[in-house]
Amino acid sequence: MYFKDVIGQNDVKQRLIGAARKEFIPHAQLFSEAGGTGAFPLALAYSRYLNCKSPSETDACGNCPSCLKYDLLAHPDLHFVFPIISRKEKKKLVCDDYLPEWRAYLKDKPYFSMAGWLERIEAGNSQALIYSAESEEIMRKLSLRIYEANYRVLFVWLPEKMHNDCANKILKLVEEPSPHTLIFMVTEEPEAILGTILSRVQRINVRPIHSDDLTKNLIDKECLDAEAAREISHLAGGNYLKAKELINISEENNFFLEQFKEMMRNSWKRNVKDMKTFSDKLAGIGRERQKSFLAYCQRLVRENFMYCFQAQELNYMNRGEAEFSVKFAPFINERNVFSFVDELAKAEYHISQNVNAKMVFFDLALQVAVMIKTAR
Repeated sequence: MYFKDVIGQNDVKQRLIGAARKEFIPHAQLFSEAGGTGAFPLALAYSRYLNCKSPSETDACGNCPSCLKYDLLAHPDLHFVFPIISRKEKKKLVCDDYLPEWRAYLKDKPYFSMAGWLERIEAGNSQALIYSAESEEIMRKLSLRIYEANYRVLFVWLPEKMHNDCANKILKLVEEPSPHTLIFMVTEEPEAILGTILSRVQRINVRPIHSDDLTKNLIDKECLDAEAAREISHLAGGNYLKAKELINISEENNFFLEQFKEMMRNSWKRNVKDMKTFSDKLAGIGRERQKSFLAYCQRLVRENFMYCFQAQELNYMNRGEAEFSVKFAPFINERNVFSFVDELAKAEYHISQNVNAKMVFFDLALQVAVMIKTAR
């Protein structure tokens, strides 16, 4: 990962490069983000830049021995700590046991999430942690002499997942590491980090990606047309992972929108026969999709309520939803919006409790028929 590969975040890049060129580098830094904005790629690009033998004013060279080893994530002075799961049959409790999977995952997905990492290691329902045994590995690695780098770098991804015993044991290292040792932590929940550690690191807040930067990336890398890229960028709110998710689920959203339209039309016309046919159809799509559909309906009702305020920045609808809302939004107002959301949430709860889906959706359609008439 180079600075050029990080989407946007030019102000943070300039600050990091400036600190490196002035050799003003705090030994412990915390990169904090809400998720999907590039904190880990930024920290990794920064680490590469610091150890590059011929850095330019904007990025690492990419050709020196250090950069080539960073390409493989196999530099001897680069160490990673990250949440793992304990598999009883193998008794894996330290991160090095998962290092091959971790390196492969980072190369494949420089922007990633805990959910993606857990899926990669087939964690199932297991909880991922940084176990107490990791503290001994950290202390051992940081006690070794530096092989060849300007700085030995320890990455701790999601220190909020660190066992308290581990966090307390490495506290002294965070406060006073050995010479030319840097500790970079990347967090999504800084308030969950042990307070004594939080007070000993310099915090760098990585804000959501600027809409223009994210739009450009979606056009260049995802091959979206300009209008679709701007729409997804707005809906993603500066979160690249959310943007990727929106690209992947656009077909599902289109299906849900069509079902929502049909439900509203049937209820408005009070066409009981079509309500029953609709209920039978929705009963056949599976419970997980049924729950997703009802969650989608709740969101769309809220968006239509906000649409009436004529404030574009408050709306997070795609083009198809916005076109539908031009005529539908007047039917969602302060007289029925809470009833709408309550009924949809109740239907979602009943589906999760394995209530007969045909009955749930038919009853919902009848309730909508009453509520939609109260709008005017």
